[in-house]
Amino acid sequence: MSRRLPWAAMTRMTGRRALAAVPVLLGVTLAVFAVAAASPFDPVKAYAGTAGLTASQENLDQIRANLGVDRPWPTQWWDWLGRAVQGDFGDSAVMRLPVADVIAERVGWSALLAATAFLVAIALGTTLGVLAGRRRGGLLDRAVSSLAYTLEAAPAFWLGLLAIWFFALKLGALPAGGLTDTASDTVTAGQVATHLVLPALVLGISQLPWFFLYVRQGVGDALEEDPVRGARARGLAERTVLTGHALRSGMLPMLTLVGSRVPELITGALLVETVFSWPGIAAATVQAAVSADFPLLAALTVLATAAVLLGNLLSDLLYGLADPRVGFDG
Repeated sequence: MSRRLPWAAMTRMTGRRALAAVPVLLGVTLAVFAVAAASPFDPVKAYAGTAGLTASQENLDQIRANLGVDRPWPTQWWDWLGRAVQGDFGDSAVMRLPVADVIAERVGWSALLAATAFLVAIALGTTLGVLAGRRRGGLLDRAVSSLAYTLEAAPAFWLGLLAIWFFALKLGALPAGGLTDTASDTVTAGQVATHLVLPALVLGISQLPWFFLYVRQGVGDALEEDPVRGARARGLAERTVLTGHALRSGMLPMLTLVGSRVPELITGALLVETVFSWPGIAAATVQAAVSADFPLLAALTVLATAAVLLGNLLSDLLYGLADPRVGFDG
């Protein structure tokens, strides 16, 4: 019975969050249509391209009617919402494809980049945080902490440009961007892995300072607690004390970062994808915003908002599992 209780509580929490997410997503999509309608960019001119420069006003008005942007934006939002709940997100005017197809072609590459970068940030941040927190004030702690504060202030796109200059242009060790080699017509796992190294490292390193600082502080504080001192007094090995006692307590604050860093991860991923010409959703997001592509912009915003909400839920669930005192019903 006791083993089923946590899962039941987790299910209740997930259900409550799902219900609370509905008005959030509705409000976000409504705001997207309102902001896009107020933007100075004309979706008709973006759709027509250079042909729009010589087109007559009658032709432009016809294109506006065909795209459905001649109606008030609340009406456009309501019509889009009615189709979206049925799984039809409309057609992208700038991509000339169904919105679902545009996202399906790109979201997998963005997810691969974000997941790899997240693993890099967690692995490096945890390892360096444990080593620095073990001896706070030491040479390693001062060096890594200084580097972490420097990276915390460095924009992701600047790190990307620096990585391209050093690893791609100066050393020629890694490709500067894209998904495959220039002369290749097919996508292979080896080429993808090689082209993923630089953008994943840059995005992961841009997120590393927060994980490092949280783990360092948590492990350092845990090593000064009475249970850890008692474990050392009983003669337990230092590795056992560090991994079995200090690390577990020190990791609890870091679990909250899993959700709180998702918005920053999404923003950083958009910048890194642009710098490295990674075929994710960054280019589609920029084009949708500049062209006031209502259906595509709304769908991408819903996707990003859902990722943030899922990240927050995941961090709360992980924290509740790691520390039963917190629970899932509070």
